[in-house]
Amino acid sequence: MLSREQVRAFDKHAIEQLGIPAAVLMENAGRGATDILQAQGIRGNVVICCGKGNNGGDGLVMARHLANRNVPAYTLLFADPADLTPDCALQWKIVAALRSPAESMPGPSVDESRLKSLFQRADWIVDALFGTGLKGALAPPFDRIVSLINASGARVLAVDIPSGLDCDTGNPLGATIKAEHTATFVAPKVGFANPLANAYTGRVHVVDIGVAPFRAGAAG
Repeated sequence: MLSREQVRAFDKHAIEQLGIPAAVLMENAGRGATDILQAQGIRGNVVICCGKGNNGGDGLVMARHLANRNVPAYTLLFADPADLTPDCALQWKIVAALRSPAESMPGPSVDESRLKSLFQRADWIVDALFGTGLKGALAPPFDRIVSLINASGARVLAVDIPSGLDCDTGNPLGATIKAEHTATFVAPKVGFANPLANAYTGRVHVVDIGVAPFRAGAAG
């Protein structure tokens, strides 16, 4: 199992010591999460909800791979493209270049009626809003976005960790995604051992992104 700090150490080891570009790790993560999603069966539209960080970048990689597999998907970026992390921005540019169905909703508020309509028509919603680095409760409008996802009736896949769940304690920090499945990277997170976390993670699947955790000295 990996703690929040071990996740950071793993990424640093893979990028700085092994020389694996962050974009390669993101590609492996997003493709692996797409495999997990497809294995559960997709019978309709997929809505991918992305934040501005690398968790959102993983979701954008998924958008491309779903398109390659002829799966209807629509991407919602809840950020201004100018504010994205570098690797997330790279993936957003690729999605835009491919003209994949997508739009940005930079806030600070969102059109809740439109989101409700999109979510209710989805077979799956992918939660790629926030990753393991989250330490506090989700601020508006993300608390409302999460509530709308949870109320949608769609099946939900969380990318790495459900948004709103604390990586180390497994406790919800406020509004928290309730996923049916979680595609987590490298190893389960420490907080997943908390029985309370089960209601939010659903079934946890470990995705291999090309580097084993013990090689980074980060195994738990």
